[in-house]
Order: sequence, then structure tokens, then C-alpha cells
Amino acid sequence: MTIAKVLTAVVSCATALMLVHIIPDLLSVKTRELFLKNKAAELDREMGLIRTQEETGRHVRMLTHEIRSSLDRPTILNTTLVELGRTLQLDECALWMPANLAGDDDGDSGGSPSDLQLIHTLHEPKPPPVTVTLAHPTVKQVFSTSRAVVISPNSPVTAIPGGGGRAGGNRYVAGDVVAVRIPLLHANTFAGGGAGGGGGSDWQDSRERSYALLVLMLPADSARRWHVHELEMVEVVADQVAVALSHAAILEESMHARDLLMEQNVALDHARAQAEKAIRARNDFLAVMNHEMRTPMHAIIALSTLLQETELTPEQRSMVDTVLKSSNLLATLIHDVLDLSHLEDGSMLLDVRTFNLHATFREVASLVKPVASVKKLGVTLRLQSDVPEFAAGDERRLLQTALNVVGNAVKFTRDGSITITVCLERPEFQRDKNFPKFVPVVALGDKHYYVRVQVKDTGVGLRQEDQRKLFSKFVQADATTTRNYGGTGLGLAICKRFVSMMGGHIWVESEGPGKGTTVTFVVRLGLPEKADDRSKAGPAGQKQAAGGAGVTKAVDFTGLKVLVCDDNHVNRMVTKRMVTRLGCEVTVVGSGRECLAALAGPGHGFKVLLQDLMMPDMDGYEVAKRVIDRIKNPDDRPKIAALTANTDQATKDRCLSIGMDGVITKPISLEKMRIVFTELMTLGKIVSDPKA
Repeated sequence: MTIAKVLTAVVSCATALMLVHIIPDLLSVKTRELFLKNKAAELDREMGLIRTQEETGRHVRMLTHEIRSSLDRPTILNTTLVELGRTLQLDECALWMPANLAGDDDGDSGGSPSDLQLIHTLHEPKPPPVTVTLAHPTVKQVFSTSRAVVISPNSPVTAIPGGGGRAGGNRYVAGDVVAVRIPLLHANTFAGGGAGGGGGSDWQDSRERSYALLVLMLPADSARRWHVHELEMVEVVADQVAVALSHAAILEESMHARDLLMEQNVALDHARAQAEKAIRARNDFLAVMNHEMRTPMHAIIALSTLLQETELTPEQRSMVDTVLKSSNLLATLIHDVLDLSHLEDGSMLLDVRTFNLHATFREVASLVKPVASVKKLGVTLRLQSDVPEFAAGDERRLLQTALNVVGNAVKFTRDGSITITVCLERPEFQRDKNFPKFVPVVALGDKHYYVRVQVKDTGVGLRQEDQRKLFSKFVQADATTTRNYGGTGLGLAICKRFVSMMGGHIWVESEGPGKGTTVTFVVRLGLPEKADDRSKAGPAGQKQAAGGAGVTKAVDFTGLKVLVCDDNHVNRMVTKRMVTRLGCEVTVVGSGRECLAALAGPGHGFKVLLQDLMMPDMDGYEVAKRVIDRIKNPDDRPKIAALTANTDQATKDRCLSIGMDGVITKPISLEKMRIVFTELMTLGKIVSDPKA
């Protein structure tokens, strides 16, 4: 018995010793099992989260692709709400827009900027107009953060009219409704045009940024609640919608701008057509009026000059002189108005030729000296030695400009003198203080130079405020100028245009009333390209050889046979008397056929044909062309000169291209007619441009 107890005790001790080692191992296995179970659960959660994130990313990519696949605002909004509703299994979702930007498709956006307006829902693309104030706490709460916010189901933004056929508003419970803001990056009415119709900046300042409100609602009978990944997806989608709406707005604005530009282009084309039509009508009117006014003026001036050479009493001579002076003034005015018209419509071009520059300015001085001597004024021409003798440019425009400026100096000077200084422009010379941009610079190798003409008088002077007005058309320094000195105010305006055409500038300086005036103009001229151009330089040199000689040296025209062709009886009578006074034998005809018949006779002996251009049946161009074709030898053919009231360059060019020997512009005085005949008989052509 004792042995059995001992053995039992030994076995128990051995068992206890064994359990001491086995129990920790068993406990360790159990602990490891629990740890592995926890790890497995954690991995399951992480895998679930990854799957959720992947699913969320897939949905976001899908939604982004759908949203960004269109640039049409209604399509973007409808796609956003439909895809969100399908992906998140929503009961309803809605978009609220600032009322002033929530224009409909017709562009009506007259809501208050302090309200939000419901513009789109999942079940109703065009819901009834409902507004919520921006000052509502829920709206302010959502707009204060970029995160999606769970809002109260009793908020007015959840009160969707209709609710997809269900009762709206308070049927939701806490946790059902989420709202997120959508930044409106582009501040524009989505119907086109700037917000409020203004043309301000397309991008609003961040402090004044507008937001839309996207509201999403879970089904009311569902136990679902919003998860974090769903809220994150809503936030990302809201950003994508903002970008898509911004792009759509930019596109709509671009299309609106394109349509507006097309409308403006159509209006501009219409306005241009109307302006061109008006210009053509004006030019036609001026051409007709110029022709019709010059024709009677020709008779008045021609007959007045004939009267001057008859025996008249002092009183009669004074009246004839007044008539002639007034007629010349009217003829000058007609010419100035026509010149100004050609300058304004751009039809006037420079006639660039080689001419004698020295002779041109000497002619200016010689023309004004007789008028100045009557007023006992001294006229001095200072032609500096550095001025080239010959130049390439428009001599006529340069002569007209210089004569106008010097003529004004004579007109506005009662006593004293006028000094004309001509020199090459130099960098150290004084420039126009009111126009410092004009800096005449000749580049190295440039075959041009600038000539400076300064006309200084001791006349009435000018106030500072009147100096700029002088170059405006129909403007003079003050009203008394016209009354005291006459004139139309066109002269300097035309001079300014001529000088600008010649690449120069003109300005006036005066220290004040009674202290004289200095007019300076600078023009750009060219160097003659060929050395033999100098021998052909004209008409200045030729005028002195022909026209100038005709004044000082008598040319006998006695017995010179002249044929005058004009359909107007008065013109025939006037021209016949004028040419007869020169000593010529004159025959007049009234049509082109009569003219050809007179020249067809054997031994007609006509040396000069004065041909009117505007005739019925056969005009002057055709008559001249037939005469030239019939009489091939220039020595047997009379010199043909067009006698016309048309003053445009095209008429002159056409006459010369046919083969005529010159153009005489009506009106013309007896003395100018004598110069023309002198040129025809000595040079074989008309080189001057005679005016009454």
C-alpha cells in the first residue's frame, strides 16, 4: 500500500513537472492563434479599404470621363446628377446656382446675386424656380469649406419640388443629406456674355468667388449612411464639375464672342459699303460741281481779262479788277476743296519727277514779289549753298505748299518784310516742341535728303492757343481774321496734308500778337537717279525757258491758225475771243465730226487744236485719237491741247497717253493762255499747269 502511494506521488510529481513545460507552450499556441486571427481580420479590413478605394477611383474616373466628355452645360449637369445617382444609389440630388448666374437657355439671368436658385435635379432637368438666400446658416456652413458636409434634412436646400414623385423636405433623417460647394471658376452667365451683361474680367478675385451648391440625398427608407470614401468621391466629383462648367462657360463665351464678332463684321462691312457709297457719291458730286462751276468761271475770268485790255474809265477798271479778283478767289476755293477731297479719300498720289529745286523757290519768290511790292513789303530768298540744285519729288505740291505759306505771310503782314530761308535739315536745328516724335534722319546709303523751308514775317503774330488750330480745315485764328484778311481756312490744312505725303512735317511759331510768325516745313526729297535727268529736269527750268520768257519776251502769234472744238456755245465764244486777242486766226466747231471734217480738208493749215473733252456723240478723247491716227506725221499734225474743267490726274494721264500735247485747266486767263501757246509753239508741249 505504501509502495503504491509512493509510486502515485512519483507519477504525480513527474506529471506536474511535465505540465510546467507543456502549459506555457499551449498558452503560446493559443496566443498565436488569436494574433493570427486579429491579423487576418486587419488584412481583411485593409483589403476591403483598398477595394473600396479602387472602386471609388473607378467611379471617379468614370464620372470624370462622363462629365468631361461634353462642353454643353445642360449635358454636364444632367450627366453629373444621373451618374452620381446611379453610382451612389441616391434618392435625389440637386444643383443650386447663384441666381444672377443661373440664366436659362435664352440668356435670362436677372436674379439677385444674394440668392441661390435651383436649376437642375436628378428627376427634373428644369425644375420650378426656387431660391434660397446665401445668408442661410446651412449655405454658409457648406460654402465655408471645400469638404462635403452632412447637413440637416430640414434645410431648405433639401426641399426639392416634386421630389421625384415622393414627398420632399422633412421625409429625410439625420445623416441622409450631404452638400458640397462647387467653385465657379469662370465668372460668367452660362447663357453667354459677362455676368450682368458687363464686360469686366473673366476671372473673379478669390475673395469674391461664386459657388454652386450640390445636394445629395440617400433613400429615406434605407439604413445606409454616408461613408468617408463616398464623401471623398463627392468632393472630387465636385471639383471636376467645377472645371467642366468653367470650360463650358469659356466655350459658350467664345461662341458668343464669335457670333458677336460676326455680327460686328457684318455691320462693319455694311458700314464700309455705305461709307464707300457715300464717298463715291461725294466724289461724283464734287467732280460734277467742279466741272459745272469751272465752266462759267472760265467765261467770267477770260472775259474779265479781255475787258482789262480795253479802254476803260478808272471806275470801270476798278470794277473789272474786283470781278477778276473775286473770280480768282472763287476758282482757288474750288480747287482747294477738290484737293482736300482727294487728300481725304486717299486718291491723290505724288507725281515724283526730277526738277530744278533752286528754280522752284526762285519762282515762289518771283510770284509773290509783285503782290508784296503793292504793300511795300520786302521779300528775301535765302537759298543756302548746301541745297542740291536738282531733286526728285512732286514739284507741283512743293510749289503749291511754299506759295501758300509765303502767300499767307504776305497777306497777314501790313509792313515790314518776309524772309524765305531754304537749307538742308540738320540735327542741331530746332524742332517742333509740340511734336517731338518727328526726327528727320537719313540712313547711310539712302538716296534721299530733307529740305527745311522757313518763312518768317513781321506780321500780326499769333496767340499760343491759336497756333495749333491753323492746320484744321475751315479754321482760322479767330473770326476777325476772315473779316480783315479773307480766306477760307483751307490753305494750311492742305499744306499739312501735302507735307505729310512728302514724308515731312510743318509747324508754326509765334511769340504773340504783333510779334510776327515763323512757319517751318521739312520735306523729304530724292536725288536724281541718272545724271542726264538734270538736263530733263522740269517743268521748273522749262517754265523759265518758255512760260517765263513769254512774260518778258513777246511771241508773235499773228496768223497762227487755231481750231477750237467745243459743244458749248458760250465756251466757243469765250475761247475764240481770247485766242483772237493773241493774234491768232480762230475757227470754231461744235462737234467732233465737224472737227475731223475741218482737219480732213486739204491745206487746212491748223497749228493748234483746242479740244473740249466732254462732248456728246464723240468725246474729245476719241477726236484726238482719230486725228493722231489719220495724221501720222507729227509735223503735219496740229498741237492738240485739251481744254477742260476736269482737274483730276486721271484725266491728264489719259490725255497724255492718247498722244495729246498738254492739258489746259479751266478757268484760264488771257495771260496764262499766252504762256500756254508759247510753250506749245516753242517746246512742242505744255509743261506748266496754268490756273487763273
